[in-house]
Amino acid sequence: MAPSDVTPGTQPGDQPQPGNQPQLADLPLREELRGQHAYGAPQLTVANQLNTNENPYAPAEVIMTELADKVRHLDPSLNRYPDRDATQLRADLAAYVSRQTGVEVGPGQVWAANGSNEVLQQLLQAFGGPGRRAMGFTPSYSMHPILCAGTQTEFLSVARREDEDFQLDVAAALAEMERARPDIVFVTTPNNPTGNVTPLDDLRQIIQAAAGIVIVDEAYAEFTDFPSACTLLAEFPTKLVVSRTMSKAFDFAGGRLGYFVASPAFVEAVMLVRLPYHLSSLTQTAARVALRHSAETLKTVDILRGERDRVLSELRRLGYRTIQSHANFIFFGRFQDSPAVWQEFLDRQVLIRDVGVPGWLRASVGLPAENDHFIRAAGELRRTVLTEQ
Repeated sequence: MAPSDVTPGTQPGDQPQPGNQPQLADLPLREELRGQHAYGAPQLTVANQLNTNENPYAPAEVIMTELADKVRHLDPSLNRYPDRDATQLRADLAAYVSRQTGVEVGPGQVWAANGSNEVLQQLLQAFGGPGRRAMGFTPSYSMHPILCAGTQTEFLSVARREDEDFQLDVAAALAEMERARPDIVFVTTPNNPTGNVTPLDDLRQIIQAAAGIVIVDEAYAEFTDFPSACTLLAEFPTKLVVSRTMSKAFDFAGGRLGYFVASPAFVEAVMLVRLPYHLSSLTQTAARVALRHSAETLKTVDILRGERDRVLSELRRLGYRTIQSHANFIFFGRFQDSPAVWQEFLDRQVLIRDVGVPGWLRASVGLPAENDHFIRAAGELRRTVLTEQ
């Protein structure tokens, strides 16, 4: 054993003892991961948790009753591996997407995994990797660069324009794409954390200009009336992938089910890198039950959209600057010291999210009573925390 393989103060063969454990810096970690931090929102027990963009409504009783019954019927088969390709679930997802977007989608165009993060990771494993580049328009979903780092894909950031409510600057995007020739381009719409939408005409220009593939991240698609990027799939069969999730609109964040829609060739591509039996029988069953009751579940989306618009209106009345949101969260400011304002809200039992954009914070839309509490806290703070608009 080389000296560098021995933790200081120990001898080769020693068992680590409590209080004398190696630190991360002691491990032979890949160099590009050194100094990085794991993704994660603070998980605190607070009366009003408005920081992770979940649907705050619990699943309907009829869903839980049916799920319990389905799980009981799974008992004799849980000793066997699940359907490796999730064929029935993908058929159900295709039917749902067809209804929701108005675009006819077949099961062969849909792939499912444990949350949209695993979907994106599989796409990066197949189309990214050493020597390849991905581009995103920031601020946007913070997992995109983290997933790129994990797959050794270089991530290039192109800034959105804060003076135009963080809209994607198409001209700047096209210029950077021409310069850098990225293999993968991420466009999040509605965008997280800002909540605004990239129109289809802008998406079309980006896809046409792309040297590689474009992943349109539609995690919050059900909260907007804008048409889905799925309407562009037939036009760009070798370039476009639309990523979606059941974590946001559905009462299903704990179920961990994400999926993408694309041409069947993309499904074949991720099958080359997916882990075998990656979706458990329990996950597949739970997701299918949730999809069967999608009409009932999505009624809560209408409630949340109304609450979103109410909270936006109240924040504007109080003097805050807000971005017009088409998701289930609100991006608001402007603050001299965002972390300090985040703490002020927490002190008032309101947990929101500091996403690292100076001057701005993000709040999920919660239950009406939670939103009321948030508005009261914002009213108490407005005179001391707002900067010049």
